[in-house]
Amino acid sequence: MNPFSVQTLLTEADVENLRFDAQARYIAGGTNLVDLMKHQIETPVSLVDLSEWEEASDIVKTGNGFRIGAMVTNSALANFAYQEPSLSMLSQALLSGATVQLRNRATTGGNLLQRTRCYYFYDTAKPCNKREPGTGCSAFTGMNRIHAIFGTSEQCIATHPSDMAVALIALNASVSVKTAEGKTRDVALREFYCMPGETPDREHVLKQGDLVTSVFIPAKTRGTQHYHKVRDRASYAFALVSVAAGLELSGETIRSVSLSFGGVGTIPWHPQKALDVLEGSDFSVSLLEKAIDAELADAKTFGSNDFKPGLLRRVFLSVMLSLAQRQKAQHGHEGALYENH
Repeated sequence: MNPFSVQTLLTEADVENLRFDAQARYIAGGTNLVDLMKHQIETPVSLVDLSEWEEASDIVKTGNGFRIGAMVTNSALANFAYQEPSLSMLSQALLSGATVQLRNRATTGGNLLQRTRCYYFYDTAKPCNKREPGTGCSAFTGMNRIHAIFGTSEQCIATHPSDMAVALIALNASVSVKTAEGKTRDVALREFYCMPGETPDREHVLKQGDLVTSVFIPAKTRGTQHYHKVRDRASYAFALVSVAAGLELSGETIRSVSLSFGGVGTIPWHPQKALDVLEGSDFSVSLLEKAIDAELADAKTFGSNDFKPGLLRRVFLSVMLSLAQRQKAQHGHEGALYENH
């Protein structure tokens, strides 16, 4: 690990006084950045320590929604979300994401900004456009089992690793940012991440010195919720495919639906084409198949991950049918579940 200096941020106002250049990085829990520094993937000459930034460690519930400080740990957020029915999928996603020890250190802001777990990104002996633009993408012709099928480019096919971000996308969250000039701006999380395109090293819309200060989740009734994650081992592995979903039915009509996918996109994936099919329609198996067909029309596989479209289809159908069954049980309906129309 290279030598580095450390500055400490105590309040949000300190952002304007930091000595923050292209070789500086914010460090919160350090669960990802420290590993990247050990591997010489990140080589900052200066770190801004956020561990004493107490004002960003609160969760505030208002009539409009929930304001989550950037330094709230994943454990604290999971525990809070567990008590809030409208945030059920967020708690499930966080609890599926890491060990207790990691959740106790990892923060809300840091989780959103964690970098891909692509093996070639971590192997500095291999070409990687995300790590070194212009060197090539080893995953195209290599082992790409964990890689993306949505949002890819010729430059990069690496997936975004966060479970939490997938749930937050479905919950229509936004991110508050303090700029180095002291201004504040809010960014919808669905617009926060950048697909690789020709600049795979640019992963989000933050500019140099920008600091994530909080995440806001609007208050909304989202019906029955579930986060389902398929992985290579039973615990503490990154998703091959995950689905975050919320469903509220009025009779057989879909009154509201929340949906996002993980493990399949270069960014946490907001499946707008599927949502366009589902919203306001009568629930049926054929409708679900039409929705996932619409989303998968743009999927692209690369050999080792050819199984992902089929797996995503099965997980999506299973989750949505399970949510409908639970809604039906809650309302005391009997008989066969929503036959194919």
